[in-house]
Amino acid sequence: MPRPVNALIIDDEYHVRVVFRVLLKQLGIETVWEAGDGSTALEQAAEHLPQVVLLDINLPQMGGLEVLARLKAAHPSMPVIIVSSQSTMKTVIQARERGAEAYVLKHAPQAEVLQMISDAFDNIAAQTDAAAAEEAGDGKPAAPA
Repeated sequence: MPRPVNALIIDDEYHVRVVFRVLLKQLGIETVWEAGDGSTALEQAAEHLPQVVLLDINLPQMGGLEVLARLKAAHPSMPVIIVSSQSTMKTVIQARERGAEAYVLKHAPQAEVLQMISDAFDNIAAQTDAAAAEEAGDGKPAAPA
């Protein structure tokens, strides 16, 4: 799978969404939808089916981990990258257990955040390619010669 060309940014802080929109544009993503809360995020995801989601943990009304769980339940193959200022191991583990493909610290220097997102895109593409190859081969090992 090539890198995504569209994305959904979910963060309750407008200025953070603007920064991530700019970073995504640098990575070739022109089409970006935004949501400032979990309910809107779930509606946007269902309507647009973005190729990647950037999701904050701290959201009003419905927390990011709840949004992640609901996104993955509704759209299991939709890649979700957590972008948060929280970096506790517990939060990272919870995000991974709920299906997040990557975890980006948004308070890191902008160049590092850009690189982390780029690396996440590469990993998502590689995982998608590997899953497609396995599916094409029915996931079974080749018969001995």
